[in-house]
Amino acid sequence: MIDWRAYIIADDSVLSGKPSIKNTRLSVEFVIKLLANGWTEEQILSNYPRLSPEALRAVFAFTHECMQDELMT
Repeated sequence: MIDWRAYIIADDSVLSGKPSIKNTRLSVEFVIKLLANGWTEEQILSNYPRLSPEALRAVFAFTHECMQDELMT
C-alpha cells in the first residue's frame, strides 16, 4: 500500500488544517466528494493536472487508515 504521508498533509496555514494533498489546495474531503458525485479517477486527474495518480491513491490509503482507526475504537 502507498505511504499516504508522502502526499497528504494537515497544515494550519492550508485550508484551515484540513487534510489536503501536498502542493495543492485540494482537500481529501473534496476529492472524496468528487468521487461520491460520480467523477472518475480519469476526470479528476484531467481536471486537476497538479494531482498525480499516486497522490490520488494516497487519498484512498489515508481514508482507509482513518476508517480502520474509527472501527477499532
